[in-house]
Amino acid sequence: MPATLVTGSSRGIGRAIAERFARDGYDVAVNYASSAQKARTVAESIQRGTDSEAVAVRADVSDPDDAADLVDATVEAFGDLSHVVNNAGIDQHVYTEDLSPEDFDRVMNTNVNGAFNVTKAALPRLKESEDSPTPSVTNVSSILAYTGAPVECHYAASKAGLLGLTKSHAGDFAPEVRVNAVAPGHVETDMTADRTEAEKREEMAKIPLDRFGRPEDIAEAAAFLRDAGFVTGETLNVNGGELMR
Repeated sequence: MPATLVTGSSRGIGRAIAERFARDGYDVAVNYASSAQKARTVAESIQRGTDSEAVAVRADVSDPDDAADLVDATVEAFGDLSHVVNNAGIDQHVYTEDLSPEDFDRVMNTNVNGAFNVTKAALPRLKESEDSPTPSVTNVSSILAYTGAPVECHYAASKAGLLGLTKSHAGDFAPEVRVNAVAPGHVETDMTADRTEAEKREEMAKIPLDRFGRPEDIAEAAAFLRDAGFVTGETLNVNGGELMR
């Protein structure tokens, strides 16, 4: 059975992607950095509810050695690695004048370097996979890659960086491996749970489809990109019409 590695998949969007791929017949490596119990819960849920296998694997993707070990653990568990979803990311709300170089680097190292580290480690394994239509990498970016963000410039910059990484890798890896990105808009997860009601109303007013996204919406987009055999180097914007490109 083909296998998928989803980074940062102990909760939220990553969990939804892991569960969707499992329902579609893929074994899944559920990656986490610190939420061990949550990751094990996701893996156990996948094994109870689908015919797929799942393992929880700890790795800090910002560390190249950890990223390489994560890929090795996935292949050791399943004998295959057909698809990678680089979802692991961290956020921080702070104005630029209050932002330390260390915090800027921390966000960039996880969000951009992490995707690079995992992809580089996974590339030889992906090229060996015979999954149809072709093996793939999907990077989870954000609407903020286009719009910027006044209190999280480092997060927006990291998500913009993922789009450049996506296009570059798509050209580098073709035709053996496809590389695409998905750019969510406002999605309801525990990372966004601290918004006030006033902030939610203000954000909702910008969305033509009149609702916030759900993690399952992003998982559906990731599944589409996984199967879209003639699509590479593209970004699929999933934002309810908030930003039409």
